[in-house]
Formats: sequence, C-alpha cells, structure tokens
Amino acid sequence: MDISGLLTSAGINTGLCLVFFSLYSVLRKQPSNEGVYFGQRLAQLQLKRRGHLSFDRFVPSPSWIVKAWEASEEEILACGGLDALVFLRMVVCSCRIFSIAAIICSFPVLPLNYFGKEMRHRYIASESLDVFTIGNVKEGSKWLWAHCLALYIISCSACVLLYFEYKNITRMRLAHIIGSSLNPSQFTILVRGIPWSPENSYSDSVRKFCTNYYATSYLSHQMVYWSGTVRKIMNDAAKMYEMIKETSTEQNFGSRLIRCGLCGGTTHSVKGLTSEPESVQRQSDITESDLREKECGAALVFFRSRYAALGASQGLQSSNPMLWVTDLAPEPHDVYWKNLSIPYRQLWIRRIATLLASIGLMILFVIPVGFVQSLLHLEEIQKKFPFLRGVLKNKIIVRVVTGYLPSVVLMLFLYAVPSIMMLFSTIEGPISRSGRKKSACFKILYFLIWNVFFVNVLSGTAIERLVVVSSPKDVAAQLATAVPKQATFFMTYVLTSGWASLSSEIMQPYMLLCNFFYKFILRNKDDPCTLSFPYHTEIPRVLLFGFLGFTYSLLAPLILPFLLVYFFLANLVYRNQIINVYVTRYQTGGKYWPAMHNTTIFSLVLTQIIAMGVFGLKKSPVASAFTVPLIICTLLFNEYCRQRFYPIFKDTPAQVLIDLDRNDEQCGRMEEIYKQLQSVYCQFASTSNDVSNIVPLNDCQFASTSNGVCNTVPLNDCDDGDDGSLPRSRISEGNKPTQINVEDSFQVGDRRIELEVDQPHSIETT
Repeated sequence: MDISGLLTSAGINTGLCLVFFSLYSVLRKQPSNEGVYFGQRLAQLQLKRRGHLSFDRFVPSPSWIVKAWEASEEEILACGGLDALVFLRMVVCSCRIFSIAAIICSFPVLPLNYFGKEMRHRYIASESLDVFTIGNVKEGSKWLWAHCLALYIISCSACVLLYFEYKNITRMRLAHIIGSSLNPSQFTILVRGIPWSPENSYSDSVRKFCTNYYATSYLSHQMVYWSGTVRKIMNDAAKMYEMIKETSTEQNFGSRLIRCGLCGGTTHSVKGLTSEPESVQRQSDITESDLREKECGAALVFFRSRYAALGASQGLQSSNPMLWVTDLAPEPHDVYWKNLSIPYRQLWIRRIATLLASIGLMILFVIPVGFVQSLLHLEEIQKKFPFLRGVLKNKIIVRVVTGYLPSVVLMLFLYAVPSIMMLFSTIEGPISRSGRKKSACFKILYFLIWNVFFVNVLSGTAIERLVVVSSPKDVAAQLATAVPKQATFFMTYVLTSGWASLSSEIMQPYMLLCNFFYKFILRNKDDPCTLSFPYHTEIPRVLLFGFLGFTYSLLAPLILPFLLVYFFLANLVYRNQIINVYVTRYQTGGKYWPAMHNTTIFSLVLTQIIAMGVFGLKKSPVASAFTVPLIICTLLFNEYCRQRFYPIFKDTPAQVLIDLDRNDEQCGRMEEIYKQLQSVYCQFASTSNDVSNIVPLNDCQFASTSNGVCNTVPLNDCDDGDDGSLPRSRISEGNKPTQINVEDSFQVGDRRIELEVDQPHSIETT
C-alpha cells in the first residue's frame, strides 16, 4: 500500500466521524431521544420535559465536546464511580505515553527509516509505506543506535508513568474502601458447598455451623433459593395484581388485536379478569415450607464486624475443601443471583469447559483472519479469480480494497465476539455481575491480542499461515521478519476499528433503534431501558490499540499520529458517555487497573524482544545486546509493582477494616448496621408485603418495596436483563440519607429542561 491508499482510508473514516458526530449533536437535542443520550441524568431525577420546536434543535453544535472536556474528576467519580475514573485514566495515560513516543519517533526514527537505504524516492503520495518502516534501514547501519535509544526512552517513560498512575489509583481504591464504610458486603460472606443433611434443612445446618465455630462474631444468615420456580410465581402474582388494579379503574372490552403505532390506536388489549382483589390468593401460593424446599446449598452469612467477615472468608472451613467454601460477598446490587445456586462441585468443570470453548473459538476465528489477509494480496486474488483483473486495474478500487476493506471485514467478524465471551463468562459461574464482566473483559482481551495481532502477523495468506506455524523456531527472528510487513494493515485497522467504534459509541445506534420502536411503534411514553458501561468491550479495545502502539512505535512510527487522534477522541467520547448516558449500578473499586498495567508490561517486553530480533537481522549485535538489560529491568519493575500495589486490589487490608469497625463502635452505628443487614440483600424484589412476611427473619430474602433499605426507584437495566434499581453512589455520615439540592431547571443538550420534584431526593446508605 502507498501513502495515497492510507490517505484514502483516513479520509473515509474522517468523513464518517464528522457525519456521525454531527448527527449526534442534532439527535441529542430531540426530546424523544433523551432516554438514549441522557440516561444517567434522567435516572437520578424526575424530569418534566418540555420540548419546544426551534431551529437550534436541528443545527449541529460542538457544545457537548466543551462540556465533556471541562468535566472534572470529581464529576466523573460522582457519575460513574471509581471504575469509570480508572478507565479514563487508562485513556489519559495512553495519551501521555504515545505523545512522548510520537515526539521521539517522528524526528529521529522516521527520517532514518525513510533515508535508510540509498534509493531514488518517488513522489511522496506514491511512496510505499514500507519505506517508512524499519525494514528500509540497511543492514549494519550505525543509525540503529537511534532506534535503540528511542526504545530506552519509550520504555522508561512508560514505566515511570505506570508507576505514578498505579500509586495514585491505589490511593483512590483505599479512599473508596474507607468512603464506603457502610457497605454491607464488608460484613457478609458467601458460603457454598453446604453439606446436605436428612435431619436438618440447609438453613439449620448453617446456623449450627456458625454458632459452633463463630459464636462470638456470627450475627445471622440468609439462604439462597432456587430462582426458577419461586421467581416465576412471584412475578406472575405481581403482574396479576397490577392487571387487576388497572381493570378495576377502567374496563376495556374492545378488540383483542394489538394495534401498533404505525396503524394508529393504542397497545392495550382485552383484560378479561374480574376486578375483585380477592380473586387472586397471592399469599396462599407460597408457604414457608415451599421456600424451605427451594433452599440450595449456598447462604449469605452476616458477621458483627468487618474483620470477622474477612477472616472467615479467607480461611479453610473444613477438612474437605469442597465443603463450606467461603468468599466475601459482593455488594447487594452486584450479586448475580442466578449463579449462587450452582453446586460448588460443578464450578471446576464449568471453567474447564469454557476455557476449551474459548480456545476453540480462537482457533475457529483463524479462518476469517486468513480471508482478511488474502485481501491484502491482490496478486494472489487475480491468480485465483482471473475475471477480477479488469476491476482491480482501477486505482481507486485498489486503494479501497487494500486500504479500507480488510479492516472493515475483520471488524464485522469481531462484533459477535463480546456476546459469546459474555455467555462463556456466565457459564463459568461468577457470583457477581462485575466479576462476570471482568472475566469477559480478560477473555476478549486475550482473543483480540491473539487473533487480531499474532494471527494476522503470522499469516500472509491461509496457506502461508500453516507453513509459519508448523516451524516455530527462533520466535524473535520470525516476529522481527513478520511484524514490520503488517504495519500497513494495522494502520488502517486503527483508523477503521478505532475511529469507527467511537462514532458508534457516541451515536448508540442500537439504543436509538430500540427507542424509536418503543416510542413510535409501541406508543409507549416511558424510556425503554438504561445501560451500564460496557467495560468488557471498551477496555480490551483501548488496551489492544495501546499494544499495537508499543509494537509499531519503532517499526512503523506512522501509526502513532492515528493512535493519538484515537485516544484524544476516546477521552472526549467516554467522558460524555459516563456523565450523560451510562448508569452505574455496581463497581469493582478500580480492579480493572491491573489489567492495564499487565498489558502495558507485556506490550513493552514483546516490543523489546521484537526490536532485539530486528537488530540481530540488521547485523547490529551491539544494539541487540543492549536490549537485554532493558527487558530484565522491565520485568523487575513489573515484579516490584506486583508486590507493592497489586495486593491492595486483590484483598482488603485488615488494618482499614479494623479502623472502620472501631469508628462505628465509637459512634454507635453498629446496631443500625445490624438491622440493615437483615434485608439489604434482595434476591426477589416484590411489591407485595404479604409474600415477604412469611419468610423467617434470618432468611429474609424477598424484600418488599416498603422496606427501608431496599426501597429504591425501579429502573430497567438492559445490561443483565433483570429489574434493577438506582445505585447508591453516595455515603452520608451517621447513616442518614443525603439530601440533594435540585435546581428548578436542567441543561440537556442546548436547551433547558424544567424539573418537577415532588419531594427532596435522598440516597440511602447501604
């Protein structure tokens, strides 16, 4: 590919970005799209929407860019939590690293690559991209020292920035733990593998075990129930009750056909039920004995102190490691109830099965990658399909096929990967939603690095791929030979996948289509649902581009300007989405940062190994030898960070928990916390008090909306498919609700929205 082909791809993607950003600035001003582009803000406040028709609503404006840029870290932390702030820190840290790399590589390295061989250069637009890579440097050139020095500067800069970021985020995590001092998960552990006894129920077994071995610290427990039958009965009862209430006020005996918004009319159908509330015996449907029979071998156990819960979660409880297995419980909104009832003995089988399935998917994906690589070799295509020779003589078609089409095809194939990996992560059996998303994040990251990078690098065509893989001798030399040849493909991949993904993210086409169908076809005035931030797709994408940036910073420095544009746009787009769109229901407390650190270290070490191989192929043994100490120092730095910072992200410090316990005892908050623990974990949320009253106190799992702790604003969540509630993102002193002062008007897009607040909003402490 030549410069003109690269510019063609850049022009196409730049035009698409401008079109999508302009459309977004117009669509966000439309009142019907407020649920799509302002879900975060609409979820927190009751808004009275007044949409006035004006010319400004249909004119693109960059106001959202200014607001996203001016957002402070405090605003990001308040809207998205620590995970959102950590994600933006990943983007900003990548911007800083590759800004230094672009300065170092653009001045000494890029000119040395271009003039590396004595040759007659053509017009710059007709030059092949290969002349800008390290492959154009002649063997034995003394200027390879400049490449070695640039490698040292980039590696040292990256390590210094990583160290300070790791240190700052560790402080933020500790502040997050201390700030969430009333978090019920700190008093709670999850017990699985409870042995079955014919004489006692699971609940009695838990009570006897805890009173026997944790008599002084045990508070109470709550059983986990098989969710299928019980939940179906309760949901049906709630729906029946709502239907009866509606028919009691207005009988509708019209047509039974549901008429959509395109045909006119409403979506109400016949409700042939009696209006007598006594016709539905909700309380008689579920009895205490039925709930006992639905108990499974898992329970949430509450302790009187945080330190006692931490000690119980980390110890081996039985001589049989498969029984009485304990873990710290997730936060109430983070619990993935469907997986708590999975027998503990099945988990290792599930993990092996998902591992084999993931490996199988990675191997299967080699086929589309081979097809994509074949598009880069037009000579091979012309030999296999002679009828295409006439078409491929057109220069514009050739530029589009080689510079744009391969990366688009690969991107389309990759769209199915996140949902498949999320399914695999669900089957594994994680106990929390954040754990499921984190597991999917790692799977997608490994998948992208292997299939997008290594398989593309080691395959020119599908046939050549088999030859390369069948002789894996001298890995460094093979990578040094193959990696520079694929520089042009990855430049176009950054343009297509990177820039286009940001356009899709800001536009939210799927949610926009759902919103249109929901409001204009079904004629429903409410917003369809809200979204949580897709960390499992966005973090692997950001880390993959960082991986490509490190790998090609020396080999093909032309990729760095495109990466800088991507990270700069990503910073603006994700800031806007976190502030306006995504609703935070749960978070990990910054546990995604070690993935950024480890991926960066891996990228640096791989870059250094490839550079060492390239220096060896270019007959520069001194530069190759000087790369070895850099590899060793990078690995030592990683080990230091792993010993110094990583344990804070793995476990909660006992010192912090003991201090929190002492403070609560001195302030007299313990008794109030104990009362909250009885009902804060709600496996089945019901609108009826009758169902929850029949459950014993220590097994209270079916919390009603009249409960003081579980009383939340209903909110549909498209992320997990379950009914959710608004996150409790702020903690108040003395366990009192924090009053939020709400103004009379609210800025959405370029217009004001009037607020209609019936009573002061309060966020209750969990």
